[in-house]
Amino acid sequence: DGVTEVLARHSESLRDKFVEIPCSEDYDSHKRFEGCTPRKCGRGVTDAVITREEAERIRRIAERGLSLGGSDGGASILDLHSGALSLGKHFVNLYRYFGDKIQDIFTEEDFALYRDVRQRIQQRIAQAFGISSASMYLTKPTFFSRINNTEAKTTHDEYWHPHVDKVTYGSFDYTSLLYLSDYTEDFGGGRFVFMDAGSNKTIEPRAGRVSFFTSGSENLHRVEKVHWGTRYAITISFTCNPDHGIGDPVLM
Repeated sequence: DGVTEVLARHSESLRDKFVEIPCSEDYDSHKRFEGCTPRKCGRGVTDAVITREEAERIRRIAERGLSLGGSDGGASILDLHSGALSLGKHFVNLYRYFGDKIQDIFTEEDFALYRDVRQRIQQRIAQAFGISSASMYLTKPTFFSRINNTEAKTTHDEYWHPHVDKVTYGSFDYTSLLYLSDYTEDFGGGRFVFMDAGSNKTIEPRAGRVSFFTSGSENLHRVEKVHWGTRYAITISFTCNPDHGIGDPVLM
């Protein structure tokens, strides 16, 4: 595991923390978009963009949606954009599967809050990296995750492997995570770990905390296994390529 340095402790409220790091060459093999494709790379953490109360409201959206399904393994996914929902060892389309019942599960206010939170995170990322938020597009997958200590049943449940978002998804240029529960209070393990040469830099989740970073190999990362409790988060991803953009979710 090497040396571990904590970038953000769950007990502290961070206005703004940003660490600049050299960009990898990953972006060179993709079409560049001037004024958006990363030239400045790094990672940031803030507790000042989303309130804890808003995070609780967002978590309740996740809880309601995930209560309709859930993976047999420890990691469940809910994607409000595509409708993808973990169910047993597979995924179903929430909107097709539950049809008209969707109106009983989610409200327009839920989706308005989701949009508002997404926009604030987008603006914060743009500010940190010195780009225009108008040049960034939401991209897929953008999804809720619920992780507990149930043993993995399929490869989809194995969330703890080190990976690079740009390599995994191609379209990603900027990745963000909004944490919806508290490390050591709601769950144990489950910290976010940047794997740098010679040391690990960890982020301890805290409800309302946003961590964001450029998606290339400069930010190789993993999530520790959750040992107890339940960890909720939402991954919100952005691309510079309008062809890979997706719209905000709409209540059917």
